[in-house]
Amino acid sequence: MDRRAIVELLPRLRRLARALTRDAADADDLVQQTVERALVRQGQWTPGTRLDSWMFRIMKNAWIDEARSRSRKAQVFSPEEAGLDVGSDGAGEMETRLEARAVADAMGRLPDDQRLAVALVLVEGLSYREAAEVMEVPQGTLTSRLGRGRAALLADLEGAAA
Repeated sequence: MDRRAIVELLPRLRRLARALTRDAADADDLVQQTVERALVRQGQWTPGTRLDSWMFRIMKNAWIDEARSRSRKAQVFSPEEAGLDVGSDGAGEMETRLEARAVADAMGRLPDDQRLAVALVLVEGLSYREAAEVMEVPQGTLTSRLGRGRAALLADLEGAAA
């Protein structure tokens, strides 16, 4: 792959990135991610095929990843107003702490593979596919570990409550 060809594509990549992101700073970040991914994966490009189409596909996938990440962050993080009562001695604070401690203890008793699966999917909010990639296992293996981990957590927490 000729790196000069990538440089020549930069104006087109920027144009597509701005259309996708609708923000100049985000577009510049997306172009950078695209070029980095292309350089890392240059061995995957087939000589004789269109470099622009290949790079646009990389950009599209990078933007989808970014959009999913932003969506997850919006779901995982609480709104600013949720922090207004932090540190107050409101009713139920001790009970909440005890429940959180019980969950942390139960998580600690899970086997490593199940604990990692539960943490990646249920705590960090990764998709099954992303978690499987992180764990370097097939998605079915992740699903199995996650199911066993959930069941073990539920049984442990129900046993502690009884």
